[in-house]
Amino acid sequence: MLRPWSPAEITAVVDDGRLPRWAADFPADGDRVIAGFLAGHPAGPGAHGHRQIVERASGLVVGSIGLFWPPTDGVVEFGYGIVASRRGRGYATEAARAVVEFALSAPEVRAVCAGVELSNPASVRVLEKAGLRRWSSDGTTARFRVTAADPPPRQQ
Repeated sequence: MLRPWSPAEITAVVDDGRLPRWAADFPADGDRVIAGFLAGHPAGPGAHGHRQIVERASGLVVGSIGLFWPPTDGVVEFGYGIVASRRGRGYATEAARAVVEFALSAPEVRAVCAGVELSNPASVRVLEKAGLRRWSSDGTTARFRVTAADPPPRQQ
């Protein structure tokens, strides 16, 4: 499940606090960066902004995902992260698919993209499973994208 960050959750992360509805290893470094950004940009969790990834079975926050809104020339980027204790369960792929579908439903978006370090093959696979295709690489990082005209991803 995806849900907006609450002001209390943003404050707790920024202040190195803990909330009972978080996985033991949440927040990760990327979540701290996002919370810091959101603390300075209160509109960040808006309709197109960052979301927490909540594990359905436990109700615990296990990561975050978000669009870097607004789009530039019809293209919007997204980023995501799952805490180590919950990786390999398909949460990142499910969240990425949902965010991509949501973004492509916006009239001002013609493509969704994401970057990934090639040293992180699991994240590369998440983007591929979410329907994105590699369109550039510099040997260290790769850029992936999908458009509304691309065929939908096969469920794996």
